[in-house]
Amino acid sequence: MTQPAASIEETVRALGDTTFPRLMLEHAVARPAAAALREKTLGIWQTTTWGDLAHQVEALAAGLSELGFSRGQHLAIIGENRPRLYAAMIAAQALGGIPVPMYQDAVAAEMVFVFRNAEIAFAVVEDQEQADKLLELRGQHPDLAHIVFDNPRGLRHYTQPQLMSMDSLISRGRDFLRSHPGLLKTRAEQGSPDDPAAMFYTSGTTGNPKGVVHTHRNLISMSRAALRMEGLGSREEVLAYLPMAWIGQNIFSYAQWLAAGFTVNCPESQATVAADMREIGPTYYFAPPRVLESLLTQVTIRMEDAAGPKRTLFNYFMGVARSVGERILNADTTVGLLDRLRYGLGDLLVYGPLRNSLGMSRVRVAYTAGEAIGPDLFVFYRSLGINLKQLYGSTETAVFVCVQPNGQVRADTVGPPVPGVSVRVSESGEVLIRSPGLLLEYFRNPQATAEVKDAQGWYHTGDAGYLDTEGHLKIIDRAKDVGRLAGGSMFAPKYIENKLKFFPFIKEAVAFGDAREQAMAFINIDFEACGNWAERRNLPYAGYVDLASRAEVYALVRECIEQVNADLASDPMMSDSQIHRFLLLHKELDADDEELTRTRKVRRGFIAQKYAVLLEALYAGRAEQFIETQVRFEDGRTGSVSATLRIEDAKTFPPAAARQGAA
Repeated sequence: MTQPAASIEETVRALGDTTFPRLMLEHAVARPAAAALREKTLGIWQTTTWGDLAHQVEALAAGLSELGFSRGQHLAIIGENRPRLYAAMIAAQALGGIPVPMYQDAVAAEMVFVFRNAEIAFAVVEDQEQADKLLELRGQHPDLAHIVFDNPRGLRHYTQPQLMSMDSLISRGRDFLRSHPGLLKTRAEQGSPDDPAAMFYTSGTTGNPKGVVHTHRNLISMSRAALRMEGLGSREEVLAYLPMAWIGQNIFSYAQWLAAGFTVNCPESQATVAADMREIGPTYYFAPPRVLESLLTQVTIRMEDAAGPKRTLFNYFMGVARSVGERILNADTTVGLLDRLRYGLGDLLVYGPLRNSLGMSRVRVAYTAGEAIGPDLFVFYRSLGINLKQLYGSTETAVFVCVQPNGQVRADTVGPPVPGVSVRVSESGEVLIRSPGLLLEYFRNPQATAEVKDAQGWYHTGDAGYLDTEGHLKIIDRAKDVGRLAGGSMFAPKYIENKLKFFPFIKEAVAFGDAREQAMAFINIDFEACGNWAERRNLPYAGYVDLASRAEVYALVRECIEQVNADLASDPMMSDSQIHRFLLLHKELDADDEELTRTRKVRRGFIAQKYAVLLEALYAGRAEQFIETQVRFEDGRTGSVSATLRIEDAKTFPPAAARQGAA
């Protein structure tokens, strides 16, 4: 007899009947010498064992307690993934506090709202850059009393009383422990699974960010459910390279790390991620589509620079991979012996070396999430033999809502619900979720909480989608973004943008068309890929603006758009959404200019407003348009960039249904 959904939900909820500090202590007792964390410093990997971590966490908890940090207070965590920042999170949770990871590339002005909203008095930061931001921020938030920094470089001569090194805090904590022995274990035992464990601020695409409060039970129950589903355990190797403030990274390298006890590896810097990944060879990997797009762009550039015979070999075997690779990965028994032999030879000559070059030779399970991935990009990785799967979730749902099971992986769905999660689609087409991983609340925002979480416990995602006949969820777009062309046809901009971004020459795309006769697009070229393409053709250019204005680059991008249009023409629901006209933007869309969120999601409404003159020119049929745009540099200074942008037409195709009717 099938177990009732409510019973499964309770079973999953019970998986979270503990806390993060307790999990850490369990690993420290059971496997004190096993590697918990590694960090690459000056080219050498340094290991922190579970026993070392427990001692470090206890000293940090004691130091914070001695400074006055107490239950219910928030601790800001800002920086790249670093072992002692992870230890500080556990220490805060052990004291009943709530870590608030924040984006390390945000400027001080962006952080002010969060610090005020959460009344943050304590912060742990990575280095001088982050310390400088918080010292600047104190002018608008004087309640920030303590700033603890991990890396002392450049801070030696700072005299502000709010500053303290991590080493000093640990030393202070050890002194405190002499009169308070057993503090960590005692405080950890006092914690409840239903206490708030962390707060993650949303990206704020439509206003101020909201603080999403999750309990220990929320995060641990869903982490354990997913680990069981994939058969993952303590032997896994994970690379922590994405922002700690993004809940996706936090789940994979923090919640699941403590739930399973595997090893998390912190790269030396963002510049060394690719090299560090090849050294570590992760077995469990997570990457949003933009990272996978970037890796594919690098592969494409390398192959275009390769000698003719090597390029021919690559193209031939990639054709074989596209034909049968995914079927072989899905254990399809209908693949013939000859195709298997050809694929095996391709694996020896092309796919294996390519996986090794990408650092994915040992990957057993890889996930992509954060936004929809283009089907072509998804199939590319799976055809190489990489077990890449889509999952669906959000900050409010502790990430895991739907996951594609092995053998049921398809490019057009995100899979069925994870055990314990219920999904239904409302009459309006909105996806609703009930799960043990749902947020406790939006911090100090009961109205927003009530708007997304109804009396029956269903979370309203704001996503438009449907469940297919096999129970797999298919996401179309954000419900608020799905519109209609003037003729009544559905217009889903994200679907179109993802198809465009599959091409290595296109870094970002913004599609427009709601309530209009035709679809149009702004395009950001990929400067590295287009620059490499131009150099091989001896096309000179002075910089991004110059390269984006070249007629040859326009022709290159037009070819990509027309391939997408041909693909859209074969889809009865999307054939009317083909791109009719486009332009290449004179600058890269940037989070510092508020055009993207910190998770690199396009703020379409803001862009339409900021570049209204360009949008008007597209729909007015003009051949060019002058624009001057203010930009913000990394150091906070502002400047402007101006250009006269070309506007060009793209070829469109008759819908497949019309072609079939004519035939």
